[in-house]
Amino acid sequence: MLRKLISSDYIKPLSTDAKGAIPSVIPNSTMDSSTYKFYNENGLDSRQHLDHYLSDKPEMAFGEDILEFPVKNLLKTFTEGHIKGDVLIDISPGSMVYHLFAACEYFKHIIVLKSRDSCIMELKRWVDERTGAFDWRHATKLHVDVNGNSDRLQDKEGKLRSALQHVVKCDLEKENIMDPIVLPLADCVICCGLLELISKNQDDYIRYLRKISSLLKPGGHFIMIGALDITYVTVGKDKIHSFSYDEDFARKALVGEGFVIDRCEVKKRTIVSDLVDYKAVIFIAAHKEN
Repeated sequence: MLRKLISSDYIKPLSTDAKGAIPSVIPNSTMDSSTYKFYNENGLDSRQHLDHYLSDKPEMAFGEDILEFPVKNLLKTFTEGHIKGDVLIDISPGSMVYHLFAACEYFKHIIVLKSRDSCIMELKRWVDERTGAFDWRHATKLHVDVNGNSDRLQDKEGKLRSALQHVVKCDLEKENIMDPIVLPLADCVICCGLLELISKNQDDYIRYLRKISSLLKPGGHFIMIGALDITYVTVGKDKIHSFSYDEDFARKALVGEGFVIDRCEVKKRTIVSDLVDYKAVIFIAAHKEN
């Protein structure tokens, strides 16, 4: 049995985040990479991150790449039936949950790891159905529409909230990122858009991948969603550094850490925007060799 993992040592009182808005297409910036901020050191405004990239606002241009492509691949992967179990661990930046709606049907417990207090607060606001929480109904609708179950909208949100009751602070710089907490090893780990934000180079990417994969049971499954050939992400007035890698590097990194790749899909970028400079989105499902 999983005990309650949330404690006052890791969760701070809820506070209201800034809600600045910027257009989905902005003029070319003269800012060079030496002025980019680093996610590990500075974090990001979790609400602005959601508003810019994952909202249902008319000016939000990234839906096809960042929402629809991952959701379709997640649903396809989970409905095959071989990725399921008691525990799923998600470790992703910001406060997004759109990628977990597909998973809640196949796992009893979803544990979300966050390295920033502000991201935990924003996520808990949605889980607890508090006033001002980010509205994920458009993402929920995408999941149920793909499966032809549009009448299950509220049921899907309720099921995820029920499963997602463990939101835990982690420290990505520790050898054991959960120290001093001991978590059960996961049947599946999802890492969505994080590795590129926390890595400065190839060695960093491999090091963080190794730490994250240590959360898996032998034979466990790993799902990675990332952005290829990306150097920055804009959130509010900040440009945040991202490590640029390609499909070949991602594949080799996983194989080098003992994974067998079961599915790899790449979607080329479809929009024009200076908010972020990725060239493609990648989805990889793999399993750890025993």
